[in-house]
Amino acid sequence: MIEAVAKSDANILIVGESGTGKELIANAIHYNSHRSKAKFVKVNCAALPKELIESELFGHTKGAFTGAARDKEGLIASANGGSLLLDEIAEMPLELQPKLLRALQERVYYRLGSEQPIEVDFRLICSTNHTPLEAVRAGQLREDLYYRVSTITIEVPPLRERAEDIQLLADHFLKAFSEKYGKQVQGFSQAARAAMYNHQWPGNVRELESAIERAVLLSKSDSVDTSDFQFSAIEPPAHSDNGFVVPANMTLEEIEREVIDQTLKRTKGNKQAAAKALGIYRPRLYSKIQKYNLNV
Repeated sequence: MIEAVAKSDANILIVGESGTGKELIANAIHYNSHRSKAKFVKVNCAALPKELIESELFGHTKGAFTGAARDKEGLIASANGGSLLLDEIAEMPLELQPKLLRALQERVYYRLGSEQPIEVDFRLICSTNHTPLEAVRAGQLREDLYYRVSTITIEVPPLRERAEDIQLLADHFLKAFSEKYGKQVQGFSQAARAAMYNHQWPGNVRELESAIERAVLLSKSDSVDTSDFQFSAIEPPAHSDNGFVVPANMTLEEIEREVIDQTLKRTKGNKQAAAKALGIYRPRLYSKIQKYNLNV
């Protein structure tokens, strides 16, 4: 989807929990677009003080408010010809959202303290860790703005719902941090891989990256072991509720296959119930069943 939409100028809304990699997706969209040689301006709506965000976004004229000693361009003007990322769009003050909506609709905006219209051309990318429609119902996000910014919505699943990515990401971070710190750490013990698989990763990819960095720094051998990690419930449980034991010599794929197989048996082949128990969507479960050639 990222590849398909990057070349267009469609507004993009990226939705996902904190740490899932929303900014990386925004980067991929901008740097694979026809605007890649222009600026990519990033604004964290949650980080800017409420009283300053309008001035920061739209700019102001000299004397527009106390302390405005000179004209200021604003971040929207800086993004002209390029892309603008509004991170945590649901945190934007409600009273400012109509002004942003107008700028998106008319491609014209006004600096604070000015009645002179300024034309602007930018590609808008937004992100949020809120469920957008819940933010609309809660009165945090205007419904008309939501529909304007979400021409294309990209939902980034949490790491716990894409366990097949853990090994790929862990290997990538291991290589990067081994090179960065000049360590000869080549891989993970089977127990360490099982521990990574069993952890829920509430901080998602960002938490995994930090865990691997720490493990590389602490490792005293050529492989990372469980003792090098630091997160809760690192050791796989001796017995789970369904009696499933994770042998230390199993690979992540073998563990995943066994978990899915036993869950399907426990639900007597009911895929909807199995998907709910595993915390994944049914299409993802179907692809796993096909991947592992499970008999259901």
